[in-house]
Amino acid sequence: MPDMSDDTRKDYRDTVFLPKTDFPMKAGLAEAEPKWLARWQGLDFYKRLRAERKGREKFILHDGPPYANGDMHIGHALNHVLKDMVVRTQTLLGKDAPYVPGWDCHGLPIEWKVEEEYRKKGKNKDEVDPKAFRAECRAYAQNWVNRQREQLKRLGINGDWDNPYLTMDFQAESIIVAELLKVAESGQLYRGAKPVMWSPVEKTALAEAEVEYEDIVSTQVDVAFEITEAPNAPELVGAHAVIWTTTPWTLPVNRALAYGPDLDYVVVETGGKRLLVAEALLAPTLARYGAQPSGAAKPVKGADLAAAVARHPWHHLGGFFAEPRPLLPGDFVTTDTGTGIVHMAPDHGEDDFWLCKANGIEPKFVVGPDGTYQSDWPVVGGNHVYKVNAPDGPVCTALKEVGALLAASADYTHSYPHSWRSKAKVIFRCTPQWFVPMDKPIDPQIPLCKTEADIRSAQGQGRTLRETAMAEIERVRWVPERGANRIGAMVAGRPDWVLSRQRAWGVPITLFVHRQTGEYLVDAEVNARIVAAVKAEGVDAWTGTDPQVFLGDRYKADDYERIGDILDVWFDSGCTHAFVLESGRWPDLRWPADLYLEGSDQHRGWFQSSLLQSCVTRGRAPYDAVVTHGFTLDASGRKMSKSLGNTIDPNKVIGESGGDVLRLWAVNVDWREDHRIGPEIMRGMTDAYRKIRNTFRYLLGALDGFDEAERIAVSEMPELERWVLHRLAELSAELRQCVNDYDFTRYVTALQAFCVHDLSAFYFDVRKDSLYCDAVTSPKRRACRTVMDVLFHALTRWFAPVLVFTAEETWQARFPSEDGSVHLLDWPEIDAAWPDGTLGEKWAAIRAARESVTEAIEPFRREKTIRSSNEAVVRLPEVAGIAAADFAEVSIVSAVEYGGDAAEVTRTEAEKCARCWRHTGDVDPTTELCVRCDEVLA
Repeated sequence: MPDMSDDTRKDYRDTVFLPKTDFPMKAGLAEAEPKWLARWQGLDFYKRLRAERKGREKFILHDGPPYANGDMHIGHALNHVLKDMVVRTQTLLGKDAPYVPGWDCHGLPIEWKVEEEYRKKGKNKDEVDPKAFRAECRAYAQNWVNRQREQLKRLGINGDWDNPYLTMDFQAESIIVAELLKVAESGQLYRGAKPVMWSPVEKTALAEAEVEYEDIVSTQVDVAFEITEAPNAPELVGAHAVIWTTTPWTLPVNRALAYGPDLDYVVVETGGKRLLVAEALLAPTLARYGAQPSGAAKPVKGADLAAAVARHPWHHLGGFFAEPRPLLPGDFVTTDTGTGIVHMAPDHGEDDFWLCKANGIEPKFVVGPDGTYQSDWPVVGGNHVYKVNAPDGPVCTALKEVGALLAASADYTHSYPHSWRSKAKVIFRCTPQWFVPMDKPIDPQIPLCKTEADIRSAQGQGRTLRETAMAEIERVRWVPERGANRIGAMVAGRPDWVLSRQRAWGVPITLFVHRQTGEYLVDAEVNARIVAAVKAEGVDAWTGTDPQVFLGDRYKADDYERIGDILDVWFDSGCTHAFVLESGRWPDLRWPADLYLEGSDQHRGWFQSSLLQSCVTRGRAPYDAVVTHGFTLDASGRKMSKSLGNTIDPNKVIGESGGDVLRLWAVNVDWREDHRIGPEIMRGMTDAYRKIRNTFRYLLGALDGFDEAERIAVSEMPELERWVLHRLAELSAELRQCVNDYDFTRYVTALQAFCVHDLSAFYFDVRKDSLYCDAVTSPKRRACRTVMDVLFHALTRWFAPVLVFTAEETWQARFPSEDGSVHLLDWPEIDAAWPDGTLGEKWAAIRAARESVTEAIEPFRREKTIRSSNEAVVRLPEVAGIAAADFAEVSIVSAVEYGGDAAEVTRTEAEKCARCWRHTGDVDPTTELCVRCDEVLA
């Protein structure tokens, strides 16, 4: 536009074709987005999309269920945006990609919250009718389902929100029961007593996924056990085998000692005792005592300890403690730490349990569910295990009284499992539980359930659950690839799956166990009655129905124990593939899923429980690919916690900045790794959003009044327009690859870079003169507007999965429709004639030369010798493939002269056109117009 500070110049502003649009630069997302949500709801958009995609190729992302016990947090937001990106990009590619959200509604997290409310009111959960308690748990879960659902909808997540799946729906509970019974019918279920991780606070067994490891400081003790028999080394009789442990509370249930048969041991005399320890650990062991040997150490081979027997330091108490403590060979005994001799308490250690069991020694079950010893147990009776562990506690005191305590100090720091709910330390406690074996061959004669095809491949016949799962881990696609190693290591080393929990809120283990034989009943008719009852009445049906009703006429209820445990909630969620993908309630879905997508912690959780449950009942994984994301940290890289006050509330971010800005953050960060969020980061996302919105606004303004009659064929376009189409074809291929790779960070950064660098900073900048000032019939201007129309169609669709509200607003601003939507459109078509590698290389060189011109002009602009690049005349070496006049237009300078060795800049002497502001050297002093503008106005 002309400089109107000069009153003598003519005003041609009304003749310039400036962009025209009502699309606001100020987004006002927080206020505008709910209106778009209301519009989509009015259109019943999810069902509309399903109808339009019917018959297309399917893509099934199965939603992993979050717990229904709190508001949406930033991890929920990131996770659901990524899932929405998957579903929307697959839809954009033309597929039918339904999305059914779901919630995990059973289990300890919800039960614990309800109990907290009880405790606040001074009530005891154990005194409440179990059915009434479960009803409160159900109501609590439903309340949070409703709240989370609205919060996730506000984020723009498109899904079947009116019909989500809930693990507490009666149909879901019945299918979980049916899946359990399939495991039982296949023989892959057993009842056994062995140590499991147990929370004395929650009074239940815990799965590995339910614990977190924190450093603690424990009491470490060295205790002497007098050897009473040693047939292979008689000289050891009277010597003391020394054990070292950080759990003194387990010594009251010691049953044996373990040694390494291949280790070398020594006997040394100190303090009036002969001590047996591993030779490699002698020095650090004596250092703990502050003792010196009184003579030479005498060697003893580990193998010579076979058949040796010791006695408990409290043997004088008689009874249990008077029983002999055999020394048993254990391949797990090492010289990493301790003394090389390990005390065995089969009640409280996995190695202990199996070694003792192999030698006919059974657990004693002395510690109760709340972590207290039975009241009549000597020394520690009635005490909590955590209360007896200190150096001055009853265990160490009693050991000291009999001269068996060699050293005790509360200074040993190590990692230890804690319940992630109560944050309390867990214990290893032997209790009767129900297990799925990892290493028992699955009988190929037992029919597993079928789906669309016979999914029980011959390759899997007769393999163990571990072998089947490991084979599936190798088959499944993991993104990132290291996920295969992570879950593979977990499955390779995991113990049998503990299915039972001792709680109230969950799906019952619907088994009848014969009181005499201990065998659980396998009867298809009984099982069918159980499943039908749960489908009709929910989990209350199991305990609320007379057992004889289930057992029918063939069995007597008095002969059977009805199991009162509930299922591990991971079994619940591990069954979601069965009652969501297979039940028929959501006919748009199918089994197996193409994709599971959750945080990397689910290698230990949902990914694994789903894998194991499906492998034991179907012989394969319920998914073909798994994508994982990292955790969201604060701006300093710290884990978020309420105590630190560093949490970011996504609901607050949405309320202030809008859902689209939060979505843009979710796909911009390197979400495959742990990533960050904070006020400064979100300000950066707001700036990035503003640039994208400005691109849309510019295109809308530049395309004002565009119609098909104005469109021009690609063959008639200038090279610059053909280059833009070439770049668009390149971008399309890159974005398709990003979708295939689930690389949404690269997807959005490629789009942003195209908008900022290729369009705003280059193409729009170069063509604004033609767009504003050329005649409407000008081929160059028509070509520009044709390309901008192509850009508009492509960019609104490509950005639609990311900026769901803004893309819709942009589309409707140009193509208003009562029932139309950008989200109903397919991937933009790319003409085969657009890609042109030669053109791409040529214009990459031209752009590089343009940048050198811009750099050469910049010092003159800073000195205000030249105020606008249009005032510059540049002399530089010839730029291949483009005439000097055309390069002047591309560089937005007055003139270009080829020659010389480097860019040289001078100020033009040519007059400025009062309409286009260009210094072209052909301005008529009478009209103050250049020839081009004069012809346009004529």
